[in-house]
Amino acid sequence: MIDREVELLAVGAGPSNLALAVALEELAPADLAENTLVIERSASVQWQQGLLLPWAKSQASFLKDLVTLRNPHSEFSFLNYLHTVGRLDDFINMGSFLPYRVEFSEYFAWVASNFSKVQLQLNTSCSSIEPRRDASGEVTGWLTTLDDGSVIASRYLSIGVGRDAYVPPIFADVPDDRLVHSTKFVPTVTGLDKDFPYRVGVIGSAQSSAEMFRSLQDALPNAQINWIMRSIAVGAYDKTQFINELYYPSYVDNFFEATPEARQQLLLEMHKSNYAGIEPPFVEQLYTEAYLDRLGKQDRKRMITMADVTAVESTDDEVVLEITDRPTGNVSELHLDLVFLGTGFVRQMPGLIRRLGDTLGLEQVQTTRHYRLITGDPAASGACYLQGVNDATHGIGDALLSVIAIRAGEIVNDLLQHRAGAIVTAAPGPLDQGLIS
Repeated sequence: MIDREVELLAVGAGPSNLALAVALEELAPADLAENTLVIERSASVQWQQGLLLPWAKSQASFLKDLVTLRNPHSEFSFLNYLHTVGRLDDFINMGSFLPYRVEFSEYFAWVASNFSKVQLQLNTSCSSIEPRRDASGEVTGWLTTLDDGSVIASRYLSIGVGRDAYVPPIFADVPDDRLVHSTKFVPTVTGLDKDFPYRVGVIGSAQSSAEMFRSLQDALPNAQINWIMRSIAVGAYDKTQFINELYYPSYVDNFFEATPEARQQLLLEMHKSNYAGIEPPFVEQLYTEAYLDRLGKQDRKRMITMADVTAVESTDDEVVLEITDRPTGNVSELHLDLVFLGTGFVRQMPGLIRRLGDTLGLEQVQTTRHYRLITGDPAASGACYLQGVNDATHGIGDALLSVIAIRAGEIVNDLLQHRAGAIVTAAPGPLDQGLIS
């Protein structure tokens, strides 16, 4: 039984679908924009909720907001948000291109509250999606089942749910109350006893691990904090202006048209510019604090480098990590109350998309240049768009803020062409490889 029918259903109210909603407000005919519904499982629109720390900054310029690169005159720009809430002078005076993460999250919520056509529904979680077919078997749309059992039918679908958190298999038996992925960091730490002398381990060497390590020093002032990483030291992103040019929205065409070998080289080398490191100013801050700890002979926190977690045992009272030192091969044990994972995200398509692909009978999940899912039937009257998961064919920027404004416009234009009966074919390209860490 269908409980509601819309023209376009967007699953997830993160930056990707918010940018799409803005593009619909500005570019689409009213009958499409007003018959678009964005659903979000959370009770509010927040960005990177798990690491929404008061001092953490965005790693992208404020000009890479939901709309500016596509339409600098838009009322939905970050600058207009600052003007509307009376904070434009202060932001200009700060002299930085990088807004605080909390501020950008508030901007996203402000945008979501100012749609005049597109509808937003919070506290609405999607459990499954399946194709809707006519008597001939042609895909005419989608049936989205929510957690409460109700069903929303739509001709078009945009999935922007982000990738699934990666938990290394070695931690599979650790109970949830002792194992915390970075996506759940802030809500978990907020509920802990601030004065308790926890024994804590942070796993990973990239930005999320560094932010958790730094935050725990204030959130749990009596804790013993161990930062465990496989790398030789805390390192910074490779972020030269030349490398950053490869994040331009215009570079998506170059990447999409490249050979598989060239794509692989680009992804491998650009990994160091976003995933395998930390923002350079933050590295300097961490080193300064480590220097002061040594100066004051403080020893409640330490960095354990070139180390592998080779075994994990969980009991009722603690988690015991077996740590193997790479240079010497020596093995030691680390007894912890809590383990925080900065292990990133699985590069496989999110489970929701994989299950949809299985339902469609697809051997491989891939999209056209304009992000439309290849269903095997180019004449199908229903279409689905995937956002933020196409880095293997569209470049490493696909999961970042760098391209969302332009991508949203491209999806709207492609959708309007599809409505008008145009057929767009795909270029081949393998997906679902490895993991993001």
